[in-house]
Formats: sequence, structure tokens, C-alpha cells
Amino acid sequence: MNNNLFVVLMTGGAGTRFWPYSRNTYPKQYLDVLGTGKSLLQSTYDRFSSLCPAENIFAVANQDHEDLTREQLPSLNTNQLLTEPMRRNTAPCIAYACYRIAKINPQAIVVISPADHLILNENDFRQTVLKAADFAREQNKLITLGIKPTRPETGYGYIQYIESKNQLKKVKTFTEKPELSLAKKFIDSGDFVWNSGLFIWGVQAFLKAFHKYLPEMEEVFDDIREKIGTPQEREAIQTAYAQVKSISIDYGIMEKADNVYVLPSEFAWNDLGSWASLHEISAKDQNNNSVAADALIYDTRNSIIKGPKDKLLVVQGLNGYLVGAFDNVVIVCEKDKEDLFRRFVNDLKAKPNGAEYQ
Repeated sequence: MNNNLFVVLMTGGAGTRFWPYSRNTYPKQYLDVLGTGKSLLQSTYDRFSSLCPAENIFAVANQDHEDLTREQLPSLNTNQLLTEPMRRNTAPCIAYACYRIAKINPQAIVVISPADHLILNENDFRQTVLKAADFAREQNKLITLGIKPTRPETGYGYIQYIESKNQLKKVKTFTEKPELSLAKKFIDSGDFVWNSGLFIWGVQAFLKAFHKYLPEMEEVFDDIREKIGTPQEREAIQTAYAQVKSISIDYGIMEKADNVYVLPSEFAWNDLGSWASLHEISAKDQNNNSVAADALIYDTRNSIIKGPKDKLLVVQGLNGYLVGAFDNVVIVCEKDKEDLFRRFVNDLKAKPNGAEYQ
């Protein structure tokens, strides 16, 4: 077990693309999406629990979900749960955690992980993380884990690397969600991997890059540096978040820095970013339907049917649909059109009673 290894679980996502199963009060990462008896957040925590001391695992959550996070991760002490007063994307979230960890251990190696991904063959995953952590010990590299692609997926970001004999590859380019024709070219070229959103670096390497590429945000965090880890932290973070812009770590640092590396990896991974991705990894019947409901199904294929046990869903004549009953919302729509789910949630904001459905 590595005492210098720290883990940060990012739990602040809104889970919009899983609406109406995922809601503002109960986003996707807190749900037992896979029917395992554990939420995605709990499964993610368990995945890392053998890699470092329990006190080295931190979660960053929206303050509206502070109680829910404590309920699901009761082993976290007060200092291990960092709360964000508002959503500002991943760069401020990661900066907050790294500033806190740097005060505890200036030589820390930090693993940044989303809380809502599916990872299979977890032993391979843990060995990959430890290998990347070893590469990060020199505190001069920003490392991301890349997944060797199995198909020309258009829903993932891609990383192109410079081919070499080394296991760790220098990153050449980042590309977000390409068109199918371009994704096919990426696969054929052999020097692209999927961007997993998992990062490993020495905390000093991150702070140096933060200073160089996000200087305005760094200035805000430097102003509150002395209050981090003290009783004044929550108020200071409230002030800081009100001043910083919303920006991803990919766009803010990773796409600009000259010391970014990727470790191509082969563990099975899915970002569970849409209903279509859930359908992909779920058990299915002879007609390729994923069914988690009391249902009668006729002439229907390639669909998701999901609902509570006390409601009967009768479905006929559909291909590629989501049919679901979730609390006060019933939904019937094409499952593969993930942009529609953002539209649904945005349209709710215009309804006088829309908040009760979000």
C-alpha cells in the first residue's frame, strides 16, 4: 500500500443524460444503475480502497449532496469530503482537492477519478493505476489513462499519442467526440486511444501546470490557500467559486501542457454517459432488450424497459427505445439520441412546475 498515493473521487456531475432516472436531488453516481446493490460512487470507492490508506481517499461533492455522500461513504471522515458551493466543471474541483492534498503531503501522487464509470477486470485496472503512479513520482508529468478502442465510438473523446517503445506515450492531440468517419480513421491509424477521464500526477506537477495555464484561477486559489484545511475553508471556497470560471481540466490544462502523457490500457471501461451505453453493457433478452421492470413485451427489440416493481409496463412495436417509469415521470423516446435528454431537462426549466420533475 502506497502512503504517498491519494485518490480524488469527483462526484459533482448532474447526470442529465440519465434523466428521468437521475434527478437533481439524486444524480446518477448515487444510483445503483447496474443492479449490483451498490451505487456507482460506492463501487468506485471500493475499486481504490486497496491501493492507499483509507484516509487518503477524498470525495468532492456538490454541497447539496453532502449528506447523501456521507450516507453512501460513511468511512470518510469530515476532512475527506470536500463540498463545492456550485458547479464549475472539473478544473476548480481538481484544483480544490490538489490544494488540500498538497498541504497534507507535498510529494503526494494524486489519482483523479470520475465517480460514475464502469470498470471491469479491476485487478488489471489497479495494476495500471500503480504503474502510472510510479511514472508520476518524479513530479514532472501529467498522465491520463487511455483505453485501447474496440470500435469507432463517436461518444468518447480520443487521445493521439506519439509512438515510441516506452509504455508511457507522449500525447500529441486531444479530439472530442468525432464524427463516425473520423473515428474510423482514428481506429485505423493505431495511435489513438479513448480518453478515460482518469488522471494521475504528482501534486507539484499539477500545481506548476495550474500556475502556467490557468493563472487567473490559480490567483483566486492562492488567495485562500492558508484557509484550506482550516475551519474557514468552507467560506473561503464559497468566495473562490464565485470568482472562477467554469472550465474543464482537459480544456484548461491537458490540451495545452507540454508534459502530458498517456498510458494505453486494456481494462474494460465504459463511461456510462448515456442510456445507450447502459444498454450496451446490460444483460439483454433474445431481442436485445434490457429489461428491469415488470413488463409484457411484444414485437420490440434493441430497447431499454425500466420501471418499479409495482407498475406493469406493456410495450409493443418499438425498436431502439427507452421506455421507463421513474417516480413522477414516464418517458418513451429513442434511447440513442442522448442530446435529447439535455433538451428535455432544459425545457422543464420553462415549465411553471418543471422543478418537481428535475
